[in-house]
Amino acid sequence: MMKAIMATKRILITGGAGFLGSHLCDRLIADGHDVLCVDNFFTGSKDNIRHLLSHPRFELLRHDVTFPLYVEVDQIYNLACPASPVHYQHDPVQTTKTSVHGAINMLGLAKRTRARIFQASTSEVYGDPEVHPQPESYWGRVNPIGPRSCYDEGKRCAETLFFDYHRQHRLEIKVVRIFNTYGPRMHPNDGRVVSNFIVQALKGEDITIYGDGQQTRSFCYVDDMIEGFVRMMHSPADFTGPVNLGNPGEFTMLELAEKVLKIVGGKSKLSFHPLPVDDPKQRQPDIRLAKEKLGWEPKVCLEDGLKETVAYFRRVLER
Repeated sequence: MMKAIMATKRILITGGAGFLGSHLCDRLIADGHDVLCVDNFFTGSKDNIRHLLSHPRFELLRHDVTFPLYVEVDQIYNLACPASPVHYQHDPVQTTKTSVHGAINMLGLAKRTRARIFQASTSEVYGDPEVHPQPESYWGRVNPIGPRSCYDEGKRCAETLFFDYHRQHRLEIKVVRIFNTYGPRMHPNDGRVVSNFIVQALKGEDITIYGDGQQTRSFCYVDDMIEGFVRMMHSPADFTGPVNLGNPGEFTMLELAEKVLKIVGGKSKLSFHPLPVDDPKQRQPDIRLAKEKLGWEPKVCLEDGLKETVAYFRRVLER
């Protein structure tokens, strides 16, 4: 395990009321830091951080990162951006602006305050890959004009900006590429496969399978992902990334559906639909770099993580 960083830092988290952001808020507060959570609540929710609102080391600011922000901080985690197809395709122009203008504004803040800055990039920078599993050295196969490109290319451009600021202005940057992550506080209507399957099963509805269900994904539990974030932020300054964070366990959509139905029970059936445009057929991270540089690898198996996530969605649907 890495040594804990004892000195209290002022840490900004953009997208801090979202799924990953709220768990990161919890972790950094628990580690003894002062946290400024910034969110415009397009996909984030106050329910995710309500338990922190009265905490003396937590502050919430409603703000859109496409506009400049003037605060004093030691570290910045830039997580702001809709991350599910349903949400990022709802307003694709705003999605691209959030990735690109948001990166420019946060990098400008980091330049002024000399803060170390972390970019939550995505496995979608690899597009529909021809290399499997995907190493960080793979440049990707992305459609630049498709319905998903607002997110894929926005994140690719943000990575470009981070590395240009690093080279030109000597900023300390940390870039991670996040593979599918799941767990409590996922949005029930975000269109992602784990939340889709669980909500449909709990409601007794048919499980929606796109294509033949043989396309694969790798699923990382949220606690493992947050541990990777923190280790990356605390890694030596000369290690910029990008680094893949995800669980290399690979499952077909049919296998995931079977696991969800086994946990939930009920009598939901499978319903097959056409595959969405540019939907990747394979997704699996090569995490050798994370193991080598961060001493990180996932600990939570899919079955255990799904049980926690199902329990969360049961509570949400009973409200």
